[in-house]
Amino acid sequence: MSNLTGKIALVTGASKGIGASVAKHLAKCGAAVAVSYASSIESAELVVREIVSAGGRAIAVQGDISDPQAIERIFSEVKSTLGPTNILINNAGRFVLGTLETVTPETYHQNFDTNVLGLLLTTKAAVTQFGADGGVIVNIGSALTSSPTPFTLTYGATKAAVDYVTKALAIELGPKKIRVNAVLPGPTKTEGAAASGAMTDEFVGAIVQRTPLGRAGLPEDIALVVAFLASDDARWLTGQLVAATGGLH
Repeated sequence: MSNLTGKIALVTGASKGIGASVAKHLAKCGAAVAVSYASSIESAELVVREIVSAGGRAIAVQGDISDPQAIERIFSEVKSTLGPTNILINNAGRFVLGTLETVTPETYHQNFDTNVLGLLLTTKAAVTQFGADGGVIVNIGSALTSSPTPFTLTYGATKAAVDYVTKALAIELGPKKIRVNAVLPGPTKTEGAAASGAMTDEFVGAIVQRTPLGRAGLPEDIALVVAFLASDDARWLTGQLVAATGGLH
């Protein structure tokens, strides 16, 4: 297990799905964890209770990362309660689907304002808290950037942007001892994916047939990879896009 003892991690979009699993696993590895959420307070508080009942430290912090003022409030609360953040997991994201026919300025901004602009502004705020020893940033992208589908048009474009941002920030922030990597999940069984209609039995069955490891992904599968990248075990890795897909291409 990766050792994160003494670290303070902020996980955005951590009330459910991959984010919740990441928060719980980072805490299991020894980190104090800020569970950031936009609206699901009950789910966020449940994640915190699970962490605390297992002997960990965690707080729930509300804030929509598409709002710059909310980002400032999140980091201020984390610093005053747990201390300065030194691990940032950029997991929060919107998942508005649609083909070209359905694209509007509103649907475009729903995806891009959170998935790209929100990620950049959250990262900018985190870097101001990282000390002389640097820090770690792990972005949650998507494996679909290597296999585009029409119905994920603007969402997929945001995740392609995350790939680029990850590589560019790794170069920019490396001299400050800040590592930046991304995990690219394949189809993963989460509440959000189910609610979007993207995890029907027919779709999952087709994915499983093409996946060498013979199943769809689980949030825990992604959390394990994130924890590794956040730890000193990955100290020589930066600018990497790690596909967590069970071998699916």
